[in-house]
Amino acid sequence: MRPTPSLLRKTAAALALLGLAACVDPTAETQASQPLPKADENVYVATMDAGIQIPALPVEQIPETHRRQVVAYETDQPPGTIIINPKTRLLYYVTGKNKAIRYGISVGRAGFEWSGEAIVSNKRPWPTWTPPKEMIERDPKLAKWANGQPGGPTNPLGARAIYLTSGGKDYGYRIHGTPEWKSIGRNASSGCIRMINQDVMDLYNRLQGGEKVIVLTASGEMPKGLYIPKPPAPKKKAEPAPAPAIPAGAIPALTILPPPAVVTGAPAVSPAAAPAVAPVVAPATTEPAAEPAPACATALVNGACPAEN
Repeated sequence: MRPTPSLLRKTAAALALLGLAACVDPTAETQASQPLPKADENVYVATMDAGIQIPALPVEQIPETHRRQVVAYETDQPPGTIIINPKTRLLYYVTGKNKAIRYGISVGRAGFEWSGEAIVSNKRPWPTWTPPKEMIERDPKLAKWANGQPGGPTNPLGARAIYLTSGGKDYGYRIHGTPEWKSIGRNASSGCIRMINQDVMDLYNRLQGGEKVIVLTASGEMPKGLYIPKPPAPKKKAEPAPAPAIPAGAIPALTILPPPAVVTGAPAVSPAAAPAVAPVVAPATTEPAAEPAPACATALVNGACPAEN
């Protein structure tokens, strides 16, 4: 049976719709559902999220270059790509041809910088934070969170966490919020990318998962591969200096003092009332000792032996 003209028109219309759908940017729906920030709009107002209060921030204390805003950004990367520049401490979410949303961030301090490509593998609201054992070794106070710190206003991961993997491996790097919003614009983290809570919530809502993340080198250049720094070794506690060794058979020299002289008939003085007197050591002499006086046969008279009759 030959198709009728009506059936042919319906089939052509259906094919046209399929062809149109194939040309639609898969990120367009996400971008349209989340409006772009307006110029001079204060996006750092107080908000309640999952029963947790997120305080407003003094926008005048956030450098203008690190406030969320739409900017012209020359790139050949497709919409939905995240580009992180550690040199300027800025994150770009590409929204179209040479256009992006720019966010202020905090990046890894010296010894914790990494670069390369990753993908968004997962994302969670108010995540639990579990410090790695290397971090606990560097800061033993974190041992109380060895089994995880629940999400909340003081949790280091803040309101949202975006998990990254490279080559299918999780190296522990995250894009996350932070209660320490004053660290934005600095090299302050252990390799993760910190964002103001209001900003990470905005970025979180734009992501579907699987987006490409490019972390530039410390000098702001495109990475030529994945570079993961070796974690610095924990600082060792200074050990006490050993006591000086005494040779075998050696006896420490001792100073022997003579007993105090006792005067017959002198009034008794209690030890508490007696003034402190430094001990006197009799000087050494080479003279012979004096001969003892002969004993008297009778009692002394005026301290001397009476003349013999």
